[in-house]
Amino acid sequence: MTTNAQLQARKEQAIARGQGNLAPVYVDRAKNAELWDVEGNRHIDFGSGIAVVNTGHSHPKVTAAVQAQLEKFSHTCVMVSPYDSAVELAEKLNAKMPGDTPKKSIFVTTGAEAVENCIKIARAHTRRRGVIAFHGGFHGRTNMTMGLTGKITPYKNLFGPFPGEIFHAPYPVEYHGVSIEDSLKAIDMIFKCDICPSDVAAIIIEPVQGEGGFYQAPAEFMQALRALCDKHGILLIADEIQTGFGRTGKFFATEHSGIEADLQTAAKGIAGGFPISAVIGKAEIMDAPLPGGLGGTYGGSPIGCAAALAVLDVIEEENLVERANHIGALFNERLTAMQAKFPQIGTVRNTGAMIAIELIENGDSEQPNTELTKALVGEAAKNGLVLLSCGIRGNVIRFLPALTIEDEIANEGLDILEKCFETLTK
Repeated sequence: MTTNAQLQARKEQAIARGQGNLAPVYVDRAKNAELWDVEGNRHIDFGSGIAVVNTGHSHPKVTAAVQAQLEKFSHTCVMVSPYDSAVELAEKLNAKMPGDTPKKSIFVTTGAEAVENCIKIARAHTRRRGVIAFHGGFHGRTNMTMGLTGKITPYKNLFGPFPGEIFHAPYPVEYHGVSIEDSLKAIDMIFKCDICPSDVAAIIIEPVQGEGGFYQAPAEFMQALRALCDKHGILLIADEIQTGFGRTGKFFATEHSGIEADLQTAAKGIAGGFPISAVIGKAEIMDAPLPGGLGGTYGGSPIGCAAALAVLDVIEEENLVERANHIGALFNERLTAMQAKFPQIGTVRNTGAMIAIELIENGDSEQPNTELTKALVGEAAKNGLVLLSCGIRGNVIRFLPALTIEDEIANEGLDILEKCFETLTK
């Protein structure tokens, strides 16, 4: 039998260290919210491939759709010889994007590509150059998306220079003393000191920050951004790569604030683990680039389209948007009880099934407990629980269970988490 340790040794010899892995656990098979490694050990998955398998690992309906497509064809390139599944998927995504304005979509392959294309489309439509993003935001690992990202380590460290005409403002986080007014004043200062608003093509924001720490933008702030963009002819881009497809208890997270973005990204949860992403936006804006200006060889893969259509069916049939709220409430109750036992848990927060705890020292939100955060992820892995960390301070544990996770499995995983806390805080 090949062991996890043997595979880790081979991996370190064969794969560049920059593409690291959380723990030396090599998956052999997976079902819903459980994984089994090559040694036969069972693990409860609270990461879901970073919010990708919202419908659980190997959902039978998604698997069947992919198998049926494979029997037909695997690739023709949607820009050469298209197929009906791409048209149907675009129609359904257009209908799902909040707002009454007519919509259109394009398909690419990764979240970073979706963000890049949002910037291209925004610049083509406005004929402007500047972009405003936010501290703590994560938008990808390409050069443009690294420039937009507001977190240095590990995403930007060693990789500059980055594109010009990108400016960052503080994201409103009440827990860390950054108010809505602070953020809006900072944008106003950008307009006064760095770039005229008439030269700004877009403002891009995650409605709930992912890598930045699972902070939700207040509805009032999203509404203020919408008004600001309307005032100056700036496009508002909602980066919904991690927040989409039911994860936050709405199909898209902008629904929490009642705003209509001009453009928005979709990836991660779109297709149950098959690589496809999209830009969805107002039709007039989406049509600004000339024919051939958007796309990619693998964009809109027929396999990805088939999987995504199945995912949409599963979300509706199994009521997974509402299920996300149930999961969030379950985790919130258990984690709040743990907070009473472990003062290192500074705060518990969730938006649907985007759930987080922030670990601190001495009861001070400005003293991040990064060592405990790292230790907790490692201890959980040893005990059969997949946990992910995040946050610009490196002190947030994020929980992204499949929206199909059974309550008993969720509680079993939370029991493991509690035991790990007990072990590490004796």
